[in-house]
Formats: sequence, C-alpha cells, structure tokens
Amino acid sequence: MAGGVVVSASGGKVYPGRMTAFVFFSCLVASSGGLIFGYDIGISGGVTSMDSFLSEFFPSVYAQAKANKDSNQYCKFDSQLLTLFTSSLYLSALATSFVAASVTRIFGRKWSMFCGGITFLAGSALNGAATTVMMLILGRILLGIGVGFANQSVPLYLSEMAPANLRGMLNIGFQLMTTIGILSANLINYATVSIEGGWGWRIGLGLAGVPALIITLGALALPDTPNSLIARGYNAEAKKVLVKVRGTSDVHDEYDDMVAASEEAKAIKHPWRNILEPKYRPQLTIAVLIPLFQQLTGINVIMFYAPVLFLTIGFGGDASLMSAVITGLVNMFATIISIICVDRLGRRALFLQGGTQMFVSQVVVGTLIAIQFGTTGVGEMPRSYALLLVLFICLYVAGFAWSWGPLGWLVPSEVFSLEIRSAGQSIAVSVNMMITFIIGQAFLTMLCHLKFGLFYFFAAWMVVMTTFIALFLPETKGVPIDEMNTVWSKHWFWSKYVPAGGREGGSNHRMHGV
Repeated sequence: MAGGVVVSASGGKVYPGRMTAFVFFSCLVASSGGLIFGYDIGISGGVTSMDSFLSEFFPSVYAQAKANKDSNQYCKFDSQLLTLFTSSLYLSALATSFVAASVTRIFGRKWSMFCGGITFLAGSALNGAATTVMMLILGRILLGIGVGFANQSVPLYLSEMAPANLRGMLNIGFQLMTTIGILSANLINYATVSIEGGWGWRIGLGLAGVPALIITLGALALPDTPNSLIARGYNAEAKKVLVKVRGTSDVHDEYDDMVAASEEAKAIKHPWRNILEPKYRPQLTIAVLIPLFQQLTGINVIMFYAPVLFLTIGFGGDASLMSAVITGLVNMFATIISIICVDRLGRRALFLQGGTQMFVSQVVVGTLIAIQFGTTGVGEMPRSYALLLVLFICLYVAGFAWSWGPLGWLVPSEVFSLEIRSAGQSIAVSVNMMITFIIGQAFLTMLCHLKFGLFYFFAAWMVVMTTFIALFLPETKGVPIDEMNTVWSKHWFWSKYVPAGGREGGSNHRMHGV
C-alpha cells in the first residue's frame, strides 16, 4: 500500500511506495541529466581520434599519429594540450560542485539542474563553432560547469523522489542515461567521421546542445522534491508533491516526519564542519573513497579514449570508432541489468562480482597488448588478437556497468542524512571530478611510460577496492535514511563511530527517500 506504515526489522517506521506515473515521469526527466555527462565522455574521445580535428587544432599530434607502424604505438597520441582539451571539463566541474552544493540547498534541486543544462548548452555552442584551441577549452569549461551542477543535483533528486524500496532502481536511471549519452555520441562519431570537408567533428560537439536542451526544459517542468521544498519553507507545496509521489492522500504521518526532520536539519548551521564529526565518519569515508575508487577502475580511460586506444593498438580509423560503439552498447545493456538486480541482490553482491570480473579483464587486456607490442610499442595486432581484446574490454565494461558505474553514484547519495546531504554529495562529486581530471590528464602520458603495465596498474586498484567493499561497506538495500545509523552501528568496524541506539545526525524522524 502506498501511504501506510510498516515496522522494519530494526523497529523503525518505513513508508512503502509504489511506482506511480508521477514518480516515473519525474525520475525519467531528472535522470536525463546523465545524458549530458555521458554524451561528453563519448564525443570527446571520438573527435580526438578524427584526423580533421587533430590536423586543425593539434597538428603535432596529428603528425605523430600518422607516423608509420614502426614507431612507438604507446606514445603516438601523447600530448598534454590534447589531454587538457578532454580533462579541462572535469577541473571545471570540480570547482563548480562546491557552488552547486549551495545552489542545490538554497534554491532547490530543480534549479540546480536548470543551471547545469543552460551552461552546458552554451558550452556546446562554443565548441561547435570553435576556431582556436582557446575557444575549445573555454567551451569545455562551460560544459564542466554544467556537469558539476547536474551531477550534484540529479542523484539527490532521484533518491529523494524515489520510494525507499525502489531507490536503487530509480537512482540508476541517471547512470543508464549516462550510458545512452555515451552510445549516442559513439554512433554520431561513427556517422560523421567520413563527412567530406572534415567538419564532422563540429556536428558531434554541437549536438551536445540536444541533451542540454532536454534537461534544461525538463527541469522547468519538474516539481522540486518534498524534502527540498520543506527545507526551504514551501510546506503546502511539499505536501501536494508528496501526495502525487505516493499516489494517495494518506501521507500525513510521513509529511509530519519530514517536517520534523527538516526542523532538526535547520539546527545544523555549518554542514561542512559537522560532516567532519566522528558520527559521520563512515558516510564521509564512503563519499571520498567510492568516487575515488570508481575512477581508479580505469573506466574513463576506456570510455574517453576508446577510439584513440583502439587506434593505438592497430585498428583502422572507422574500425576504432565502431569498436567504441560496441563497448557503448555493452555499457548500456549491462546498466539495465543493474537496474533489475540492485534492489533484489543488493549493492555488495554487484560490487564484489563486478570488481572480480573487471580485475580479470584488465589483466587479460594488459597481457594481450604486452604480447603484441612488448615494451617497445612496435608491432601490429592480428585480427584474432584484436577481436579477443575487444571481447575482454567488453567484459570489463559490462562488469563496471552493473557495479561501480551506477553504484558509485547511488551509494554516496543514499548514506547521508538531510542536514549534511548537499555537503556530502558535493564532496562525492568533487572527488570524482578531481580524480577524473588527474587520470584524464595523465592517461596518455602514463600509457607512453607504463605501456601495457597501465592495465596492470588499474587491475591492482581493483583488488584494493574490492577488498574495501568486502570489509567496510554494509548492505544499504531498502534501508530508509532514518535507519541508516543502525546499519553502521551493527558493522564490525564502523560501530566504534556510530554507537548502537545512536542518532544519525541527531534525527530519529522518519524521512522518505534518501
């Protein structure tokens, strides 16, 4: 039943929810914020492998890339300026995430999404019309501002709108849209690379305006979440939205608990200071390490630079873009598997299985490249090896797409209580963007120096992060936020910070959603 109350195993109130049309529409529109993030990941890797783009903006890289096959394949794309084009977005998103935290808290989730869409729209226009490297990088900075706002607000919006028992599935909608964005970009790269006149890259960069327009207009049509409305004093409107979300008028108890929890949250004047308190140590650790580990899987190396990577290991131009399309398809379908399984199997099972699969795949990919190119980087890859390589890259992408991909956003967004939620999400986004920037900026240089060892480097991190999950992440499946303290207080390690019967963030009130 939608509006009733049940008692959970740990004695707290839980408000069961069902999938109403209103919840589905709201979460679908909001999750389209993932399109801008995914589209950019896919498009930037594609255009940087296009001859026409490289010859116009990065002629030295173009000349190096055209060197014969006897040259070092590992170092043919090594250029700090080229990687700055790709990774400047993430530095911009990192800086924006702190501003976005305040906008999200003060003005609401929907207006933060709107800010993300409108700045991404401006950045896509500037990139599509670029005539200099400076225009390209300025456009990337605007895109980064858009990504910073969207990645701050969308996961929070989804988790707050979703009933607790559907939270995992609906939150992963963001990651599904990200994979659709990547796949769309890969298809556009493949379709535009052979356009006569060499201006196909302008179409790819300019079409980033389409997902930006979707989230911009979508944000205007969406209501804000009940939690955000109450926190900003719009109690009557919050109750109306809650009735629509639940599909019933029987929401009085839940509404009263939301109001009470909000009042307690308002007593916290300095969320950035409070988040450092020992009782928040488990959540803060998760907010830092999960996004850190998500990027150290090496996934953005594969997704940013898939076409460049396939070119580097001997695929032809069109073949490298088609290989990126294949990995994009695998990414999308594996994310759908995660949506189906996350609220059934739980977070830990997906993390542990996916991490193991990714470890094996990275080792095999590194070994295949080592056999063909050794330490000199000179050689060609036979077709049979190339197909095997694509297979294991696809297995790697699949493992990521049903584990670290969606869960890397879901878990940090669901562990914080209201009073520190915006600050916590900001930390998670900023860590994600900072590590993405560092790896994005360093990847081609690392490939040049570590050679096939780069894949072993990421495989070693897979061991570290899978061990961390096994030892330190409790299961959060179906747990309402007000009971999250019981999860930590029963954990063998975190119980020393969150004592049994303690109050997480000082609140024993029953909040909906995250």
